Amino acid sequence: MASPIFQHAIVREPANSLVDGLTSSGLGPPDLDLARAQHQEYITVLKDCGLQITILPALEDYPDSVFVEDVALCTTRGAILTRPGAPSRRGEVGHMRTSLQERFSQVFELEAPATLDAGDVLMMDEEFFVGRSARTNREGIEQLVNILDEWDFSCSEVALSDFLHLKSGAANLGGGLLLLAGELIEHESFRAFRSIQVPPDESYAANALLVNGKVLIASGFPVTKALLAEQFTNIIELDMSEFQKLDGGLSCLSLRF
Repeated sequence: MASPIFQHAIVREPANSLVDGLTSSGLGPPDLDLARAQHQEYITVLKDCGLQITILPALEDYPDSVFVEDVALCTTRGAILTRPGAPSRRGEVGHMRTSLQERFSQVFELEAPATLDAGDVLMMDEEFFVGRSARTNREGIEQLVNILDEWDFSCSEVALSDFLHLKSGAANLGGGLLLLAGELIEHESFRAFRSIQVPPDESYAANALLVNGKVLIASGFPVTKALLAEQFTNIIELDMSEFQKLDGGLSCLSLRF
């Protein structure tokens, strides 16, 4: 199974309204200046990984719009605009449509009553896994499966009970290797893959990114870093403290293709 190779990424600048974003973390509101500094460092690292970056302007009406991953799924054969599970985020989709239509020959869009956050979608080469969560319902999964089937991709449902999104607890590290945390460690959907298991007190670190041979992880999780270092020589730590306050992780901040 090949490791994913990316050439482009789309990000969106944090809005002033970020401080009013959705959260269940209990960590308090983010520091806006620090969040912007962390976001800029994230962009710098993606550039250093060889990606061309498109930076979209902030959307003040949508506090969570910096988390662009949830509103679209980018594949090697086309893109899908989602219908976010949080009603306050659905208006973000229209602001992403033109960017995707300029870059993909095929762009599909999910329709009501479907809800789906792309943070619930994990790509493993030609195989997709989609979490059924508080943000992604059965209709959303069915519409996604139908679109992916047209592109000859397979797609399997993963029922979630603890994590907000599937990728809150799972990351594709390439070569059939997964980084897994919590309820996903023993999940039957992933038994065919090799895995690195994140300890319970470092579960946030499971939302990592493999970008062109480099592994990006949130800073402050030494055990997970040490486990990754057994198999990867190029690990980059990024301070994600302000986005963690809003239940966001590394994958949430960009669309990579």
